[in-house]
Amino acid sequence: MKPMKTLVFYVEDEPFLGKVVKESLEFRGFEVMLFTEGTKALELLKTSTPDICILDVMLPGMDGFALGKLIREQFPRLPIIFLTAKSQTEDLVKGFESGGTDYIKKPFSVEELNVRIQNQLRINNTSASGTIAKDKIKLGRMIFYPGKYELHASGKVIVLSNREAQILDILAAAQNQVVDRKVLLRKVWGDDSFFNSRTLDVYIRKLRDHLSADPELKIITLKGTGYNFIVPTV
Repeated sequence: MKPMKTLVFYVEDEPFLGKVVKESLEFRGFEVMLFTEGTKALELLKTSTPDICILDVMLPGMDGFALGKLIREQFPRLPIIFLTAKSQTEDLVKGFESGGTDYIKKPFSVEELNVRIQNQLRINNTSASGTIAKDKIKLGRMIFYPGKYELHASGKVIVLSNREAQILDILAAAQNQVVDRKVLLRKVWGDDSFFNSRTLDVYIRKLRDHLSADPELKIITLKGTGYNFIVPTV
């Protein structure tokens, strides 16, 4: 029996680009379902579950961010990659707040997209299997469950994205020690490019917001070096 192919839902309203990317990913062994608008993808999601979604941001009618948010509501752990020509910090923030787990700036190479897809699938599979870290990690007044993508604090449950969980897991493993920024970027994204560096800044800001329930937990930025995740010792 042949192994099942990874199913990719790809939403792109530029016909030529969509065709090229679809054929290139299929050549690499993926099964790709191409949609030109978000409503058609949502309709098929009622009967089919992809392994990953790739969403262009500039779509007719419902844009990629709105589509990503709806998909995230249905599938909390499904990897979602946004494709966009926008790269301002506010656009990155909006993308991640809309459920995105990665962000690729247009124009892009299919090789880069393939690497990003493989990385997202690896992160998602590792997290789902519970092998990303311990079952739970005590962080001050909070409990971090890496395999569940959850932070628990005073009865409140904060659901993290898989990327947030991965970054926090790395920082938690080296708590009260310096984590080199370039090392962190390479572990999470595979390279330390300027674009990925800006993306990391967005995630660090989001993690600080999540951890604010315990004022003693602090992610300190060491300019030109990296981060120190301060966790009080009991």
